[in-house]
Amino acid sequence: MGIKAEEISALIKKQIENYQSEIEVSDVGTVIQVGDGIARVHGLDNVMAGELVEFSNGVLGLAQNLDENNVGLVILGPTKGIREGDEVRRTGRIMEVPVGEELIGRVVNPLGQPVDGLGPINATKTRPIESPATGVMDRKSVHEPLQTGIKAIDALVPIGRGQRELIIGDRQTGKTSVAIDTILNQKDQNMICIYVAIGQKESTVRSTVETLRKNGALEYSIVVTASASQPAPLLYLAPYAGVSMAEEFMFNGKHVLIVYDDLSKQAAAYRELSLLLRRPPGREAFPGDVFYLHSRLLERAAKLSDAHGAGSITALPFVETQAGDISAYIPTNVISITDGQIFLQSDLFFSGVRPAINAGLSVSRVGGSAQIKAMKKVAGTLRLDLASFRELEAFSQFGSDLDKATQDKLNRGARTVEVLKQDLNKPLKVEKQVMILYALTRGFLDDIPVEDIRRFEAEFLSWLDQNHQPLLDVIRTTGNLPEDKDMVDAITAFKKTFAVSA
Repeated sequence: MGIKAEEISALIKKQIENYQSEIEVSDVGTVIQVGDGIARVHGLDNVMAGELVEFSNGVLGLAQNLDENNVGLVILGPTKGIREGDEVRRTGRIMEVPVGEELIGRVVNPLGQPVDGLGPINATKTRPIESPATGVMDRKSVHEPLQTGIKAIDALVPIGRGQRELIIGDRQTGKTSVAIDTILNQKDQNMICIYVAIGQKESTVRSTVETLRKNGALEYSIVVTASASQPAPLLYLAPYAGVSMAEEFMFNGKHVLIVYDDLSKQAAAYRELSLLLRRPPGREAFPGDVFYLHSRLLERAAKLSDAHGAGSITALPFVETQAGDISAYIPTNVISITDGQIFLQSDLFFSGVRPAINAGLSVSRVGGSAQIKAMKKVAGTLRLDLASFRELEAFSQFGSDLDKATQDKLNRGARTVEVLKQDLNKPLKVEKQVMILYALTRGFLDDIPVEDIRRFEAEFLSWLDQNHQPLLDVIRTTGNLPEDKDMVDAITAFKKTFAVSA
């Protein structure tokens, strides 16, 4: 049976019509050197700075140094299976992390992968970890308060939504405690909290997560952790991953509080990376762009204008000092970028003043415009009282015969220090802070023995809850002080019931 020529030509024509030429072009390089979490690769001529590349064993790398003959990559994972001569492929993607509501309540690493054993995160959106900060005209000045629940902060160094307030101090002076209390106080405040743990022990991160869970704060929080055992690139990337997650909420009109604990460890990880990549070292062996490392991160915290949804990111970066030296390289860098700092002093901490906030060196450059009117009125003289008390305290150790005015100042100062003390994980609502500070600044505590002040405060606040709820409601809803007469009557009535310890 013969095949007709026209049938053959029809078949060939059909084949040609359906033929799709698929030529795949992929940029491939070769590893020429690997070690210390860094790989040098030859052949990736068109790779972008910050682009993700894939090694033959599936581990990802990040392009950092674009030299003439080779590319310096940092390896984002185990380096065991990577050898010289291995293939490296471009992905064409910039480093991204998953973002969105699905991450709330979870503990993730800087790549957005869950590390809490609660199964995969089904996030549908991603954002690049590096993105330009919001422009000047898209912002609004800070005007809404962010209540930390800590009397010494809300009264002396208030924080507003969209502010960057540095928390600085030696190790073990209660920096993390300040941040955790602030997160706990955001309950029912329509605020999402992101806690970024950089270079901490895994046991410490675990206990922080448990504290948040126990107090019901994990349901509005995300924890990003790059522990001390992780490779340096992950410690360097962790804060950027955290702020990208925060930006997703901010651009949807929500308010976010992000804590970077702490940026000294991120700077040290970046120094390690830079030296391994053979970048020239500068002061304290940090690379020349260590300032830019922190400025491009902290500038992404903002209060957006109403036209852009009025969302905000409030940043609380931490920096650890050595022997209280706030004039070192990294501390001065970060102080110059932020809108104020809260300085925690070890001497105060060890003498039992907790939180150990040094009122003289702590400042909030924009928070005053976000403070509620009631707090402004009662806390107006507080900083001066504390400063003059500290000064007089030093002199009074030398002389015993002090005049009455000096004696009164010392007595008021001692009571101020007692009132500003606060227990761990016990944030206080702003209306209660106003009431006890009103009693202090108007002299109602001057005749209460110093050792009874803490007990007076606890009993007074629970008595207000039971007998004078409308007073508290006025402060909470209007932000203004109630009538002076009502305040004085309430405090006087309570004082009659308070028993001074023998």
